Amino acid sequence: MAVASDLGRGMRHGDRLARARALHAVFAALLAAVSLTSLGIGATGLTLGDVLGALSGAHALEEIERVVLYDIRLPRLLTGIAVGAALAVSGALLQGLFRNPLADPGIIGVSAGAGLGAITVIVLGGSVALIPSGAYAVPVAAFLGAWGVTFGLYRVSTRGGRTSVATMLLAGIAVAALAAALAGVFIFMADDQQLRDLTFWNLGSLAGASWVKLAASGPAIALAIVAACTLGPALNALALGEATAAHVGFEVERVKTLAILSVALGTGAAVAVSGGIGFVGIVVPHLLRLATGPDHRALLVNSALCGAALLVAADTAARVIVAPAELPIGILTAILGAPVFLWILLRRRGLVDL
Repeated sequence: MAVASDLGRGMRHGDRLARARALHAVFAALLAAVSLTSLGIGATGLTLGDVLGALSGAHALEEIERVVLYDIRLPRLLTGIAVGAALAVSGALLQGLFRNPLADPGIIGVSAGAGLGAITVIVLGGSVALIPSGAYAVPVAAFLGAWGVTFGLYRVSTRGGRTSVATMLLAGIAVAALAAALAGVFIFMADDQQLRDLTFWNLGSLAGASWVKLAASGPAIALAIVAACTLGPALNALALGEATAAHVGFEVERVKTLAILSVALGTGAAVAVSGGIGFVGIVVPHLLRLATGPDHRALLVNSALCGAALLVAADTAARVIVAPAELPIGILTAILGAPVFLWILLRRRGLVDL
């Protein structure tokens, strides 16, 4: 009977994993749909039909339309895909590493650390000997800030092989507050142009997306996502405890190090190019985990696809809601994500049933 029960559970688990993997195509189609919609919506007269005709070669665009499509909308779309995927995958990685669905790059201060590194270069780059400037300086500084915070939080909250989520969250709040205070000092030092850019950047935006910025941050994000997706089996084993993961053959410390580096690299590059966009990393992986199960082999890929689709959709809405002006994306993700985060807290305490 016990063997039959174990076999039944294994078959059910296999069926759930197969369904979760089958959703890859569904989420990819969703991402394609919102991407085409994003390319066809904007303040100019360029429509979705024009975009489809241009991409298929059936329709020639005017010069201004070519500039709008290929120099403004397309790099912005690809940047949104990269940032959304990076934030969602980073959230899934942190939740798997800390074994808690409340972990998120924004909530535990990783995004704040990345932001501090980026702001430091934006304000002081080129004027201080040890702080470089250039297209790659901001992503590198953001990565270093995110890596320092992620590694520090893990070391502080882990004792005897066990991670204290309460310690992690409280330390993350303290780190985020400190990073915000230091960022405030740099903002105080900024000139008028830097101040306007930083104010909008802090709220999260893809308005400054360009091929140059995408070339600087895209490879780092792609590397982080690929590295993260290789950690699915190890994160599944870690969910049963570090001793169990080591017993089945995983090098636990190596897995932790790779996960931390992937989170820092992905979050740092994303924050460098888009600013502070919160709640994507907690909402997307958690809802997917409820819908498709906790298996990280499928969860990480689905998180990348859904995170990208969510951010592209949010960016499209941000460009339409108050057109011809533009609403910062961070405002929209906070409006949508904060109630979901509250629901997660209430659900974990048994105060809601859904």
